[in-house]
Order: sequence, then C-alpha cells, then structure tokens
Amino acid sequence: MARSPEGHGVTHSAGARSRLLPVLPALLLFIGLFVGLFTPRDVRPDAFLATAMISAAALLPLWGTVLIGVGACAIFVGLMVDFNDLGDATAYSELATLAAIAAFAVFFNRLLGRRAHQLVLVRSVAETAQLAVLHPVPRHLGHVTLESLYLAAAAEARIGGDLYEAMHTPHGVRLLIGDVRGKGLLAIQTAATLLSAFREAAHDAPDLPHLARRLETSMSRHASQYPGLPGSEIAERFITALLAEIPDDEPVVRTVTCGHPPPLLLHRGEVRELQPSAPSPPLNLGMLVGDGYHVDLAPFHPGDQLLLYTDGVTETRDRSGAFYPLTERIRSWSGEAPHHLLDHLHRDLIAYSGGELDDDIAALVARRRPSL
Repeated sequence: MARSPEGHGVTHSAGARSRLLPVLPALLLFIGLFVGLFTPRDVRPDAFLATAMISAAALLPLWGTVLIGVGACAIFVGLMVDFNDLGDATAYSELATLAAIAAFAVFFNRLLGRRAHQLVLVRSVAETAQLAVLHPVPRHLGHVTLESLYLAAAAEARIGGDLYEAMHTPHGVRLLIGDVRGKGLLAIQTAATLLSAFREAAHDAPDLPHLARRLETSMSRHASQYPGLPGSEIAERFITALLAEIPDDEPVVRTVTCGHPPPLLLHRGEVRELQPSAPSPPLNLGMLVGDGYHVDLAPFHPGDQLLLYTDGVTETRDRSGAFYPLTERIRSWSGEAPHHLLDHLHRDLIAYSGGELDDDIAALVARRRPSL
C-alpha cells in the first residue's frame, strides 16, 4: 500500500539543529544582558534584545514570543535602574522602541502561525487528492508480491503527477509507473486520465506495444480536448512512463520504456539497470515513433525483484548537491521483502535530503514468488 512521509526522522545533525534553534532567542537575551552589565555604557544592548524578539517570533510559539518580549523589556528596565537612567528621556525612547518591537513580534508570530496552518491544510488536501487517484496496489497479484511508495515533496503544497498501477491480466501482471510533466490540478487530471486508460486497456491489449499505443491514443485525445489552453499547458504536456509485464508461466519480465528512468532488477544480491535497447519518447509525443515500441526482455526468476521509480528518487540531492546513488544504496537491501525494501528506501531518502524533498517520489516493487 502507498506510504506517506509522516513519522520518519531526518539526519542526526538536522535534528540537533532543530533542537538548538528554539534556544537562540534566550541566548540573545543573555548576550544582551551581558553587554549591558559588562561593557562600556556607550555599547547598547538594544540590538541583541530586539533580535531576540524577532527570532522568537519565527522560532517559538506565541507564549514563547510573549515571554521573550517581556523578558527583553524587563532586562532593559533593570539596566535603566542599575545605571540610574530613570530620568533619561533617551532611555525611555529606547524602551518604547523595544516595546513596539515586542508587539510587532507577537503580531508576526500570529501571522506565521496562520500561514503555517493554511499550508498544512493545503498540503493535506493535495495529498488526499493524489492518493484518491492512486488506488492502493494489491499486495499479491498472481505469482507476484507488490509494494508501493509515494512521498509528496516538502518544497511546495501543489499536487504532483507521479503515478503507478498494477493489474493481473490474462497476459500476466502488468505494471505502470509514470510522471506527468508539471504540477497542479492539470497534472493530476492528466495522471487520472492515464491511469483510467491503463486500467481499461491492460486486460485487452495483446502485448506491451499495443498497450503503449492505446495509452498514447488516450493521452492525445485528452490533450486535444483543451484547445483553448496555451501550448505550454497541454500541447507540450507529456508523461514519462514505463510498462512492465510479468507472465504467470514464464520466468521473464518484459518492459517498454517511454522516456522513463530504467527499472532495477534485483537478483541474488546483484542490482542491474534494465536499460532499454530502443527507448521511446514520453506519452503524448508518440508521433515521433509512429507505431514502433520496442519490448525488452530480461530473466525474472522466483525471488527476483523489480524496482520501478520516478525521477524524484534519483534526483534527490544531499546538502552538497550530489544526486542520490540509488543503485549503490539499494544493493544492501536487495534481499529484503518488498515492504522492508521500501521502508529502507523511504527512510534513506528522507535522511539523504535532510528532510527536504524537492520533488514528488513514487516507487513500485514487484517480487516473483515461487510457483505453488
């Protein structure tokens, strides 16, 4: 079944930073007090106290922001008493400025809180819409065990176009994974159209090339229904896709690649990319290949696993900008059951990116079980 990203931690360093940041406002208050007490009187603590209040607005809840604001003003009043400045009009002017900053910090904190709540709601609706289109994949189809993974990008709250599906047909288990160019409602609508076409055609198409042509026809019709939209919105919209077929009575897997990243075959601890010998362009660009869709064949024995994924996996970056080394990382988990393998991949992607995924991610694992 599809998994979402909640409940998994990030790297140790990222967690340590998240714990230290809320201490920053209190630390700035302490520095301001130290500057006021132990430096010449012409060195003012106002900048540290003001920075403490503004940082509290961004890092702390409302009660913490109020507490830091009251503390900053109290420190300044204490310094006025200590230096006998109660009759100094300039000191009162500085105190009024700090009080105004404290009030602004409370207002800013409330504003940030409302925006954060709105973002959580929008992301929740977006993920719900995404998962409504992505039906749960059955755990078992024929002689194949399946598991799927979907992670929404943390960078934005828009709906993505990553998709997957698996069906048991008279020709064996047929799999689809794809990625719609762009985001938003149009992307999810395009993904829904492709999934509907696959669910309808997967049973009837005699082979994968016929199935690919059926999907191409459906996507072309879908695009032609929106003549009023700019070309960048529809005419240039395409879907990278990979089709796979696992026959019930043959230890092989057949694939057709339409501009999509190659799947990984996991066999006895070895990981191999199934590079297409003649890749086809993405769907909705089928006019570039005419009727030609090439099928690649690879051995697929009991115990072997096939990992299909979208480019959000391999394009995940760490803090240095390096791409996620999927083939290298997946090798140590290749003997795991599909759900354990995707659990490892899930946690590793979150940790590798520091908890900041920039693109949606979808993955599908198929494992051939021994015949009964």
